[in-house]
Amino acid sequence: MATEKLRVGIIGASMRNGWGRDAHIPALSALPDFEITAVSTSRQETADETAKHFGIPHAFADPYKMVQHPGVDLVSICVRVPFHHQLGIAALNAGKHLYCEWPLAATTEQAQQMRDLAVRKGLQHMVGLQARGAREFNRVRDLVAEGYVGKMLSCTMIITTSARGTELTRDWAYMADRSSGNTLLTSPGGHSIDALCYCLGEFKELSSVVANQRQRIKIVETGETIQMTAPDQVLISGVLQSGAVASVHLRGGTSNGTGFLFEIHGTDGDLAIVPTDPRQATYIQVSEFTVRGAQAGKPLADLSIPKSYRWVPPAVPAGLPFNIAQLYMRMSDDIREGRSVSPDFDVAVKRHQLVDTVQKASDTGIRQIL
Repeated sequence: MATEKLRVGIIGASMRNGWGRDAHIPALSALPDFEITAVSTSRQETADETAKHFGIPHAFADPYKMVQHPGVDLVSICVRVPFHHQLGIAALNAGKHLYCEWPLAATTEQAQQMRDLAVRKGLQHMVGLQARGAREFNRVRDLVAEGYVGKMLSCTMIITTSARGTELTRDWAYMADRSSGNTLLTSPGGHSIDALCYCLGEFKELSSVVANQRQRIKIVETGETIQMTAPDQVLISGVLQSGAVASVHLRGGTSNGTGFLFEIHGTDGDLAIVPTDPRQATYIQVSEFTVRGAQAGKPLADLSIPKSYRWVPPAVPAGLPFNIAQLYMRMSDDIREGRSVSPDFDVAVKRHQLVDTVQKASDTGIRQIL
């Protein structure tokens, strides 16, 4: 595949709705190194409909048949978290490179199994921690490494997500169950903690409170309420490997206050990542941000981001597809050059383990040393 396009089969990309349609298909369609050759949805009707609409050659209702197809080099999993492990194992056993959305699996053990199988098979593997593809987070990572803030003293992060506290649609009602693997802590929390660690380094120790303040949640379509065992509040306080102190607050439900905050304070300066449009709901892995900075006591001001932080061609649209396209571009380069892909399943396992540590710190009330 030194010169040929990487042929992609997407599991979960109905043209009627969903993450595969809104992000993966437009991202891959704009990248010259890729070709979408197959799509799988839950019903043959919608698979055929999607394939026809986007000009995709092969359509499947059975994802296990799709991963066996000889016209697929890379499988992308864009379905609910509880299905990631079984589908991922099948794709890897079929000898396919694998992109899987975050969380990688419902449990850390399942994530480790996927990672270990990918390594044994010698296949490339990437997890969808899309903030690592964002120009803004890569710029902040470099500015910190270059000494813009001097010695880092502290960082503060606040993440508010309306879908994790007051109501859920019928399709997403499964997220009310903590055992689903897709909770405020694991999904928005995993994305957010990973972005923090990507920019500033790993945690050395932490304490936490993982709380369920709402025991029931409303279903949008019917108005009925169902039991919620997943958390809607997560507080983390800790120390990073650098010695800087860190504070993270994940909040489920609507808020009239601060919806998103990520600030870094150092001896010589400060940095902040702020939503470009604060009127819109903010999701750390896909929203558009502005980097602000200040040194020598001056007020924060917008900082430019060099063109080198854009890895994808101009045809890639802004919005949901952009960060995913950035990651796919990195994956293509690494596959062709035989390098380890980043963020790979090793990163995913480390993140799953960190999420487990946050939960353990809350359950035991004991500060955890990593």
